[in-house]
Amino acid sequence: MARNATYNILMYSHDTYGLGHIRRTMAIASHIRALHINILILTGSPIAGRFDFAEGIDFVRIPGMIKMTNEEYLPLSIKINPGHALEIRKSIIKTTAKTFQPHLLIVDKEPLGLKKEVLPTLRWMRRALPRARTVLGLRDIMDDARTVRSDWENRNTYEILETLYSEIWVYGNQDFYDPISEYAIPPSVSRKVRFVGYIPRISPADDTVQEFREEHGLLKDRKLVLVTTGGGGDGYGLMDAYLSMLEAGPGPSPFQSVLVTGPFMPVEKRQNIFQRAERLGIVAILFFRRMEKILSAADLVVSMGGYNTLCETLSQGTVTLVIPRETPRKEQLIRAEVFRKQGLVDYLPWRELTPGGLQKKVFEMLENPEPYREAIARFRMTGIDAMRRRIETFRGKASL
Repeated sequence: MARNATYNILMYSHDTYGLGHIRRTMAIASHIRALHINILILTGSPIAGRFDFAEGIDFVRIPGMIKMTNEEYLPLSIKINPGHALEIRKSIIKTTAKTFQPHLLIVDKEPLGLKKEVLPTLRWMRRALPRARTVLGLRDIMDDARTVRSDWENRNTYEILETLYSEIWVYGNQDFYDPISEYAIPPSVSRKVRFVGYIPRISPADDTVQEFREEHGLLKDRKLVLVTTGGGGDGYGLMDAYLSMLEAGPGPSPFQSVLVTGPFMPVEKRQNIFQRAERLGIVAILFFRRMEKILSAADLVVSMGGYNTLCETLSQGTVTLVIPRETPRKEQLIRAEVFRKQGLVDYLPWRELTPGGLQKKVFEMLENPEPYREAIARFRMTGIDAMRRRIETFRGKASL
């Protein structure tokens, strides 16, 4: 392949719950796109079309699946047997790869995809495109070590990583959390692991942040707290506690608030949040495509500490309070502990989430944000630069 020939990157986004996977995939795609690079994203996210796709990036929508339990998935929209839906997804993924002929496949999070749906494509690429690279992209923390080890052993994941993947990119810092030791990754696989670092996000211009403030009637001289729960499917408890905190106050809140519920919060719970927010005179939003605007405007973000939200808040330099969920996975709790140890965030355990406990933390962090800001200023997010260097290396070898 000539050095200036088109280089095709196929990205698989494991989307069965929330917004995290498609947001991470979009962030990576938007940063690594370049001249003579085509990026095609495979996703089951029902809201993929709401995002802006830059030139050189497009997506193929596969039928959405919703996670009911760790092992049970149901079709999100179409009313067919789950097995049939999975066969459709599997067929689209493999057919897209055959037609697109990727030089690089990046699989997000799940080595085999949902219910092993990526496995046929990985095997086909090994046979038909032996010079193509296959990369597994892992967020910093998957779950507690015992759960991940058991899951990977039961699914024969270690062998798949050894035989079907060229590299494993960890979107985190090894000195924060080391999945090689935590997840008992053997030497035959660990030699493929590259810690690229956390993934930065675009910072908005000051005038666009000011436009957001003006559009929603937010005053620049009053502090702003943003409460966001990502997709919102399990975020009602946090939103409820925050609103209860404001409702219990003796008078108007000394700071402004914006709530972003997320598009997957159940309708009745979402309506409850919007009604209470209206009575309090605060802004509530279902879904905001350019979250970096609100994150940059905020003095404090209250979130559940998903990977993407923390990358976004750290990119904007915004102080963050995390209330991590502890089921069905412990990854948010572990990440909150790891990041607090580095001085980057503070967190409140879910079992301690009460209006009073939340109020104490919110007021403390608004009054004394400097230690967090100083830690954030020292923190370096190297993920995009490291990935670009690897892709340049791949392209160089492909052109030989």
